[in-house]
Amino acid sequence: MQICYDTAKLFMGVQMKFIVFVFALLLLASSAHANPHAVYGLWLTPSKTAQIEIADCGDGTPCGTLVWIDGENPDATLDDQNPDAALRERPMLGIQMLWNFRKKSDGWKKGRIYSPQEGKTYRSTIALAEDGTLQVKGCLGPFCKAQTWTRVEPDTDVVPLP
Repeated sequence: MQICYDTAKLFMGVQMKFIVFVFALLLLASSAHANPHAVYGLWLTPSKTAQIEIADCGDGTPCGTLVWIDGENPDATLDDQNPDAALRERPMLGIQMLWNFRKKSDGWKKGRIYSPQEGKTYRSTIALAEDGTLQVKGCLGPFCKAQTWTRVEPDTDVVPLP
């Protein structure tokens, strides 16, 4: 009887180790796939008229800064649609456009996105798609608008940086 008990105990131990191994493997695979910093980098908007650099806000969450805009004199372009009259004279370059996100399993949620063309701030989600593009969504109430941003390397000639 003791032999059966020892064999069963050994079998259960091996089985438990296998389950723990598989669970750890799945956990590592999912954490590699869901790298929260994968959204960091330089992104080109669909209109190809602006580049936003997404980096750490300092608290582990992403912030997006407008670093390039198309035009003859981008340095002179002002945030003239801002609802705060005191901010209408600030240059658009350097404006923080994305902030206040919370990490979720499928991306960053409950953040904010500022649209300098409209002078409005919206609820936002950002998520890296399987094809490497960034899915950006801005919402006002139940109404949402989505865009697909394309990653660009700082040294490419697709859109010249200042």
